[in-house]
Amino acid sequence: MAVQKQRLLAFSTLLVAGFALARPQVALAADTSENSVEVKPTNDPNLDALLRQGRELVDLGDYSKAIAVYQKAARLDAENPRIFSGIGYLEARQGNYRAAAEFYKQAIDLEPNNADFQYALGYAMANLQNYPAAAAAYRRAAQLDRKNVNARIGLGVVLFQQKDYSGAFKAYQEAIALDPKSWQAYSSMGLVLIQQGNFASAVTVLQQAAELAPKQASVQLKLGTALLRNGNTAEGVAAFEEAAKLEPRNPEVQLEIGELLQAQNDLDGALVAYRRAIEVRPNLLKAQDAIGKIQLEKQDFLGAIITFRRVTQLDPDNGEAYYNLGVALQARDRRFEAIQAFQQSLDTFRQQGNNEGAQKAEAALRELK
Repeated sequence: MAVQKQRLLAFSTLLVAGFALARPQVALAADTSENSVEVKPTNDPNLDALLRQGRELVDLGDYSKAIAVYQKAARLDAENPRIFSGIGYLEARQGNYRAAAEFYKQAIDLEPNNADFQYALGYAMANLQNYPAAAAAYRRAAQLDRKNVNARIGLGVVLFQQKDYSGAFKAYQEAIALDPKSWQAYSSMGLVLIQQGNFASAVTVLQQAAELAPKQASVQLKLGTALLRNGNTAEGVAAFEEAAKLEPRNPEVQLEIGELLQAQNDLDGALVAYRRAIEVRPNLLKAQDAIGKIQLEKQDFLGAIITFRRVTQLDPDNGEAYYNLGVALQARDRRFEAIQAFQQSLDTFRQQGNNEGAQKAEAALRELK
């Protein structure tokens, strides 16, 4: 038994060093009908010429120029929701989710009962970590399109992020009822069950996911976790070994490992995984942000200051990162710098209409002033 435990410990170290684990994806099938860049010809020759030019630029992958062309088209036809959704799609493809959300909202204003626009807005909001808004959009998409599996999965993901595990589980159940072969829904449901400590049921669900998607390392790693937690050591190790074969090196995978380990309160293991991720991709924002939060929790305030400064450089609109930077600075008795960070956090939250965040930043400033 001691040898077996040593083997498991060694393998766990290897797992953190380089294998793959997937969290529920924020935006499964993000490209729903976001062929919404395909806008039907009109009777306006000038507008049609712009639409053709935009389409050609999209095909060439020059999204910035395509956006500029579609914006000209939008000025000629301000009542065409497809133009706005097309711009939103291109902004999202470039990671500009805030801009994408605004264009999707314009499309929805013109065509409120379009399920694809609602789904796309949910996608953008989820990537902005505005989970309540994302959930509302995904719910609306599901209401408008009763057969939209991805809307249910997206809803489950954002409810999971809000720790509404029963709501997430129900959303995944609905997705599976619509598509019994959706390995993503089974995989995400398994993660909910792991989080709830129902490891036996998680094993069953994740085995179904593995049968549907035998080449998905993320499923194997979740299955391995569930098996180990359920006391099935040999089977758990085998699942990890299979995941290792499928995907030995991937920064996103390391991020996912870190998230699961962090959820299990293995902060040291999570740190190793996140750091492996940024070794491969230094600008991986989620990994940097997660490292900073763990450093705060471990009271490594100097490390947290360095990390959150990096996060604010990567994402200047991240009010939460400025707030966390202020917390770390305050803990190091760097009062003036802490006030600056909290003020930046407050300004950012206010610009974004985040009242809860703004109140939190205001309270921190009152304490220091």
